Amino acid sequence: MAHTGLPTGIASPDAQGLLHQQLDTPSRVDEVTDRLVTAIAIGEYLPGARLPVERDLAAYLGAGRMTVRAALARLVERGLLETRRGRGGGSFVRDQWPDSSTEAVGRTLTHRLAELRDRCDAVCRLQGAVCRAAAESRTDQDIAVLWERFEAYRSAETGLAAQQADSGLHEAISAAAHNDVLAQLLRDLKATVSMGAPAHLWGEPSSMRAMEVRALHEHEKLVRAISDGRADDADALGRLHGAIDFHHITTAMRRAGVPSGD
Repeated sequence: MAHTGLPTGIASPDAQGLLHQQLDTPSRVDEVTDRLVTAIAIGEYLPGARLPVERDLAAYLGAGRMTVRAALARLVERGLLETRRGRGGGSFVRDQWPDSSTEAVGRTLTHRLAELRDRCDAVCRLQGAVCRAAAESRTDQDIAVLWERFEAYRSAETGLAAQQADSGLHEAISAAAHNDVLAQLLRDLKATVSMGAPAHLWGEPSSMRAMEVRALHEHEKLVRAISDGRADDADALGRLHGAIDFHHITTAMRRAGVPSGD
């Protein structure tokens, strides 16, 4: 699920930038660079996607704007990003996982593996609760929107379009739960799994299409369970579907040549 707001408790971008502006070091630039490289490699930002502006990216990463600017410049030099000027410009992804990204992906995921395992497990459990609430509270209008979003995902092209359609479907599921607190908790928790921004990771290139097909089948079962009001099934299916995120992480680790323990 993609998100545009900051998770609860994160300071404003301006406050974050002022806090870190004088504290960041060259090693901090290395860390932020690795996180952005990893975010692109595992599909938080897919080819063609535009990254958030520096101010917002600094807030997501808890880094100063100059640090983020230096990291972005490195990604441009490596060919992962391109900078477009003028209206509608910004930093856009050119290449998802060249060989030069592999070491950074391995370092970043290995460092965060235990934390990511626990957070992904929590996401699965909370996503099940949201899906249960949707099955119990959905209206006829909610059901119509869910099937419309499902068809949009089914017809989407692989990659960025499928990722965006997936986000739309999950937003509709959260809306059908009619519980803003649950929906916000899930958004905030999923944001903490992110490497580079609160965005739904989409997997590394070689496994992406297989995961999209898997998600299609799981989406259909989940939307049907919610539509039919089968709360227990919706809960179980929501948890199962949430496991895709950690599968993406362990698949990326295998590609990077580091053990995941799974």
